[in-house]
Amino acid sequence: MKNIIFKELKELIRDGRFKLALIISLVLLVIATITSVNQYQKNNDQYLESVNKERNIWETQGAKNPHSAAHYGTYAFKPKFALSLFDYGVTKYTGNTIFLEAHNRNEASFSEASDQSSLARFGTLSINFVLIYLVPLLIILIGYNVYTKEVEHKTFTLLKSQGVNPIKLALGKWLATFIPVFVLVIIIFFSVGLVLSSLDNLSFFSWGSLFTLFLSYSFYYLIMTTIIVWVSMWSKSSGMSLVSSLVLWIVFSFIAPKVATNIANNNHPYPSKTEFSARIAEGKKNGLDGHNPWNEAAKKLEQETLKEYGVDSLHQLPFNYAGYRMQKGEEHEAKIYEKHYAILNEIAVNQNNTYQNLAFVSPFISVRFLSMDIAHTSANLHEKFTQAAEAYRIKQQEFLNFDIKDNAKVGERGYKMSAEKFKALPKFNFTPPTLAQILKENTKNLLFLALWLIVPFAALMMTSKKI
Repeated sequence: MKNIIFKELKELIRDGRFKLALIISLVLLVIATITSVNQYQKNNDQYLESVNKERNIWETQGAKNPHSAAHYGTYAFKPKFALSLFDYGVTKYTGNTIFLEAHNRNEASFSEASDQSSLARFGTLSINFVLIYLVPLLIILIGYNVYTKEVEHKTFTLLKSQGVNPIKLALGKWLATFIPVFVLVIIIFFSVGLVLSSLDNLSFFSWGSLFTLFLSYSFYYLIMTTIIVWVSMWSKSSGMSLVSSLVLWIVFSFIAPKVATNIANNNHPYPSKTEFSARIAEGKKNGLDGHNPWNEAAKKLEQETLKEYGVDSLHQLPFNYAGYRMQKGEEHEAKIYEKHYAILNEIAVNQNNTYQNLAFVSPFISVRFLSMDIAHTSANLHEKFTQAAEAYRIKQQEFLNFDIKDNAKVGERGYKMSAEKFKALPKFNFTPPTLAQILKENTKNLLFLALWLIVPFAALMMTSKKI
């Protein structure tokens, strides 16, 4: 096996095509790294500036009626995670800022894609793009003729006559195809780690997460190596092997993900924006309105409150009823939003499950989901951010309404909360799931990747014996 590996690597080093492909890949990676670092630093600086500026505005707004401050609102900003430099995921399209105000749950806005022309999507170059799309092409270039060249050069018969073990021959060629890629990937990930660790104000970077990404991509390359060597073993000529390998790459990387996306969208469609908004409005209309003390739900709340405290009028209550009613209205509206957004989340979960269940036709699907989750750039992470922002909005409204409830006099008009009290509202803080949680959530993807390695590798070993 050692002799086979060294022989294959020597031939590879002498191959001008491999050198050219390697140089092109490295140049693209350097360009991708430079542009990604610049973009990350720019976005992270904007994030930090926006967070500090918005908090300063909130704390220095002066004495104000708490409910006016609730409508004035504030913003929740999604952090720029360190590994988003490596894998952009869906962050360019999901938005990074949510306006938090009374009575309304708003969608994330100010996505990077909205500030770019339609041509920008064709010019995006990231480290992940090179690794997930172009490195498999490098594997094809290295391995498409590892067996066919022996047949074409009429050396395969000579190998058999010398008693070369077919399994050792297969393992030697398999390792010789994978080793150059593995060394390249080690260099890439180590370099990315050094670059990331040298940046200032880095958010949530860990070598553990980067190492897990390295293992995920290495596993994907092992799968691709196994399949390419197996194809070469079956092919009658190098040309046929190359074409077959490229077809598989196209199916894995482009056709299968697109088909899976269409199936997921068709089986679990989202309601239109208009339909969703109408459902929210209908739920609010029939419920408690914190601004309207005369609607049916508000009258019912008033009677229940008077009965609970054993008094005859709102003036006898030990708190300001207006603030209490507004908070109850916020809680009712929050439940309406929670109900309908839970429906959207269920659709998203069903779409993702459908998409991931189709990973049996392409290992690309599993490694893509895994990469985005570890880099904190997935739709799943964005959903967690929006839920955290909504939980903070609810706490914010409670903080403001309870100030009216506890401090304003009954019937008092023009009540203002002191400027200092605004500083008492805790800052919004979003912490992403841990690496252990991410891996647990990706159990299905890890299982599919394991199957994608085991089955082709078993086929490779069995075919080598037959040949």
